[in-house]
Amino acid sequence: MIDRRLRVLSVLAATGTVTATAHALQYTPSAVSAQLRTLSEQLGVTLVVADGRRLQLTAAGRALVSRLDELYALWERIEAEVKRSAGEISDSLRICGFSTAAAALLPRVAAHLRAAHPLASVEILEAGPEECFEMLAVDRVDLAVVIATSGIPPRTDGRFDQRSLMDDPLDLLVPTGHPLAARTSVALRDAAHEDWITDHDGSAYHRLLLTACAAAGFAPHVRHRSIEWESTAALVDAGFGCALVPRMARLPAGYGIVRVPLSGEPQPARTILTATRRGAQTSPLIAEALDELESLARGRTAGGHLPD
Repeated sequence: MIDRRLRVLSVLAATGTVTATAHALQYTPSAVSAQLRTLSEQLGVTLVVADGRRLQLTAAGRALVSRLDELYALWERIEAEVKRSAGEISDSLRICGFSTAAAALLPRVAAHLRAAHPLASVEILEAGPEECFEMLAVDRVDLAVVIATSGIPPRTDGRFDQRSLMDDPLDLLVPTGHPLAARTSVALRDAAHEDWITDHDGSAYHRLLLTACAAAGFAPHVRHRSIEWESTAALVDAGFGCALVPRMARLPAGYGIVRVPLSGEPQPARTILTATRRGAQTSPLIAEALDELESLARGRTAGGHLPD
């Protein structure tokens, strides 16, 4: 309902280039340039100027962008109020989340909403934390479940409402015949001499491993890279190293592997957050999805597992 050219300007302010703005909004670069040009013409002011390959906001452009978060949040609250007054929920909800959440949490939320509101539709997208926020910002999704990492916007970012959902402890994954496999718990430093299996450099999981091991006083010797838990389990089973695995993740059956809880300090865990556009958290379907997520988080067993 709000002029889409304003969204183009706000994304440009965050990305700095027409190409990146077009990618985020799924527009063509020429469409982005045209919308910026017509917005400037309609307002009668210059909003952006070229600075090499980037575009810089003018003072007028910065003044406009500084009020857009407030405008969007107000509209989200108005839209939520209209939907609440309509009574029956029949709109759609787009949820995105990282792989473990997409497997363990989001299907349960979708099933709950489908049973409670047969006329509503729910769409689930699997994506990493940074991509989830990118899609939230341009209104391609309504709700995100993400891992707190250094790459996501800070809690103070006025575009979003971020809430802590749960901490997901990490366990040590070793082969069944490993000396640590028979222990009821181990300190992370007990595995300092091991070879490690982790995700690619720069990923949230890789950064978490490095941070946890540094806090335990060592740098992990990473020998193998694996994206999926299936391949991680196979590598550990074959004796190629150990790994850290989130307790919420369900590992494939058929491998000779053991999850050993970590004790002492540090006890690494992933902090899981929910995020919406600011103001949208009061929309009926989003609010109910948030309530269901919080109910699932509260219902975890003492060991940190979600109930079946």
